[in-house]
Order: sequence, then C-alpha cells, then structure tokens
Amino acid sequence: MTLANLPPLVTVFGGSGFVGRHVVRALAKRGYRIRVAVRRPDLAGFLQPLGNVGQISFVQANLRYRNSVDSAVEGASYVVNCVGILFEAGRNSFEAVQEFGGRAVAEAARGVGAKLIHLSAIGANGTSDSSYARTKGRAEAAIHSIVPDAIIYRPSIVFGPEDNFFNKFAGMARTAPVLPLIGGGKTKLQPVYVIDVAEAVAKAVDGQVAGGKIYELGGPEVLTFRECLEAMLKSTARTNRFVSLPFGVASLLGSVASMIPLIAPPITADQVRLLKKDNVVSKEAEAEGRTLKGLGIMPTMVSSVLDSYLVHFRPHGQYTGTGKAA
Repeated sequence: MTLANLPPLVTVFGGSGFVGRHVVRALAKRGYRIRVAVRRPDLAGFLQPLGNVGQISFVQANLRYRNSVDSAVEGASYVVNCVGILFEAGRNSFEAVQEFGGRAVAEAARGVGAKLIHLSAIGANGTSDSSYARTKGRAEAAIHSIVPDAIIYRPSIVFGPEDNFFNKFAGMARTAPVLPLIGGGKTKLQPVYVIDVAEAVAKAVDGQVAGGKIYELGGPEVLTFRECLEAMLKSTARTNRFVSLPFGVASLLGSVASMIPLIAPPITADQVRLLKKDNVVSKEAEAEGRTLKGLGIMPTMVSSVLDSYLVHFRPHGQYTGTGKAA
C-alpha cells in the first residue's frame, strides 16, 4: 500500500479516557489510522488491541503546551477532542484544559486543514456560574470562531463500564449506609451510553454529520437524580437509604472535600452548582434533529446496560441471589 492509498489519519486527543477509548474503538472498526494524543502514552498501550498492527499509534501531548498540540495533528485529516475534566487539581484548571485547550486544538486543526469534532457537554454556557459549564461554553464559542464548520457534541451524563457516575455511587453504596440526594434528588438527567456517543463521533468522521452545528446527545429516557440512584441500587442488589442534602450543605461539603490533597473529591461545589439545573436535551435540538436520533442512532436505555458493569458491586458479585455465594 502506497502512502497515497493509506486510510485517513485521525488524531484523538484524550483517546485513553473514558469516552476517548470508545471513540478509538469505533474509528478502528472503520479502518482509520488513529493517533492517540495523551499526556502519558506509556499508560495508553491497552488501546493497541482495539486495532490491527500499526493502526493505532501514540504521541505525547498536553493541551497546555501548544507545540505538543501542533505536533500531534501533523498529517491528520480529522481531529477529535475528547479532553475534559470533572474537577480541578493542580495546574489542571477548567480554564487551562477546557477553554485554552479547546482553542489550541481548534487552531491546530485549522493549521493543517483538518475536520474538527469537539466533545463539550449539555449545560455549556459562557456566562454560567459553574466554572465547568462556563469554560465549556467559552470553548465552544472560540472553536466555532476559529473553525466555523466544526462539529460540537454536547452529551448529557455519559454512562458505561468506566463511567464516573454510576460507578462512583455504586462504590459509595458498598460502604455507606445512606446515599445523598443533592438538592432533594429532583434534578433531571438524560444519561447517554458511551458507545452511542462514540458512534456519533465516528459518523462525523465518516462525513455523515453536517458541520457548523451543536448537537445534544441524550439517552431515550429522562431520569431524576434519585431515579438514577434507584436504578443503580437495583443493579447492585442493595437497599441503601437516601438522605436529602440541600444544595447549600452539599456545596459546603464539596468545598471542604476539594481541599483534601491527593484524592478525587466525591463532590465539588462546582458540581453542586451544575446540579441546580436539569441536564437534558433542549426542545430546540429535538425539533431541529440535532440529537442521536437525528443522526440515525437509536439511544440505549440505562436499564439495558447497567447490570453488565455494576455486577461486581453486588454483595456477592455475580452470585448474588443465586444461592452459590460462599
């Protein structure tokens, strides 16, 4: 095969993360060459079996350092940015990673003439009181000013085997007698399956998605925060009770937890601010077909997947309720 006949090259920033690894898998199945741009390539080797020999390569890149971003996109026809953080730690601030980083990737993609697909989040708003949502919104505005035909995806809460939502609360349920219902647990969410998100990205790389638009990706059902925890408890065969935690108290606890070094806080004050607003696909996006269904993807229900990866949180794992536990 000559160089001219090689499949197109896709650079995936954050390809070793939760969503990124599924994006890499979806692209590999389609035969693309994939360059995974991550801060620690030595920890991303688990991705290689997802493709054929030589199909997936790795490069060191940090969104805070523009030279590494430019190097990562050299020769790429497509650029996918999956990088995002849930809380700030050290130099990894929302502004540095999500806002500055998103702008850097867009400028690098424009420099090589690559098509850009960027993963944002429902709730992104440049004027939000949440740092997470505000930097996501500012990044979106910057990206479309730099690359007008960029495709931006806003997923709701993403669930799947490595998620940081159902897994986190399932872990809490294993050790804590009660679970917190932040704000009474009334916030509405629209959990979206990670494989559906990855498929949407792959369709964009395939050229099947109109550019210059923002798409909102949600699952087939809207659940309250409480209903999500109830679904988790059912899958893990546990009967923990709930305790309602007012937003103010949750914010205070989140602020304290964020000050403890070297641990991932169970909740932050910024995440509490996010939970004050529903995280669902807008009526405008639904009307205009800027959704998974509009992309020709049938959304996956939480109940059809949750058992498959929360089974190890059950009291006796897969043997819970079978009478085979030791």
